[in-house]
Amino acid sequence: MSSRAGALRRAEPSTDMEAFQSLLRSSKRIIAVAGAGLSAASGIPTFRGAGGMWRKYDAMSLATPDAFDEDPVRVWQFYHYRREKARAAQPNAAHYTLAKFSIDSERHKIAPESTFTLVTQNVDGLSRRALDETYASLGIPIPTTGPPEMLEMHGRIFDVKCSSDNDEHTVYDPSSPICEALRGTEELVEAGSTEPVILEGALPHCATCGELARPGVVWFGEMPLHLDEIDDLVKSADLCIVVGTSSTVYPAASYASTVRKHGGKVAVFNLEHSTGDDKADFLFLGPCENTLPKALGV
Repeated sequence: MSSRAGALRRAEPSTDMEAFQSLLRSSKRIIAVAGAGLSAASGIPTFRGAGGMWRKYDAMSLATPDAFDEDPVRVWQFYHYRREKARAAQPNAAHYTLAKFSIDSERHKIAPESTFTLVTQNVDGLSRRALDETYASLGIPIPTTGPPEMLEMHGRIFDVKCSSDNDEHTVYDPSSPICEALRGTEELVEAGSTEPVILEGALPHCATCGELARPGVVWFGEMPLHLDEIDDLVKSADLCIVVGTSSTVYPAASYASTVRKHGGKVAVFNLEHSTGDDKADFLFLGPCENTLPKALGV
């Protein structure tokens, strides 16, 4: 390698926690981009390893409109299993750290006069639960105006929407089970049993128009939510905190690069090395429920 090429080679990300905290104190427009690793300590299975009989299927092939059209019974069983896993899980220390950092009065003790938004790819609802619980524990009313503390770009596992794509018919329904026909099927999944026979008519249906309902999450091939709002936040951010994501799913995978392109800094918190490391100014490896509370100091 020539000396010029060596000079142009990007330096390795820093692991200096004090240097990161110094940067954090001076940052004004902060965003966090979170993936499945944020919920790992809460026992949420990763998307590609949901367990049981779903290991026979590529999860990506189940999370598509075509898969639902072809076999809505199988897709609903898969999402019922995921709903039950999310229901049984509890937010972990990383969720609560981000939640507390989301609250202006707490964050301003660390990063004065800053703004913050968590952009999460997770659909499990644990970040929202942690935020609501943190507001309650501090005795602070949940604000109804101002910048969003959180944007759930892939939707929510407990949302149910009409398969006719009428978003106005989307409802939040945390019922367990979402319909009687799915009761107990999560146990069959855990046992690796054969899929039960369920009639399509017994699946959830839209309460407004009667059409077959589907999980209210964003599937492959569909447009993520809040993209315009997220793009504006990313372009203006001076610090991007990446938590628990391998930076392989777009558009979220591009956010760190965009922040750096506009002069911001990037700090990655992952369990192990990932493809996003080359975009990082700071890299902290290990369970994010351990590293993130130390880094954010709230």
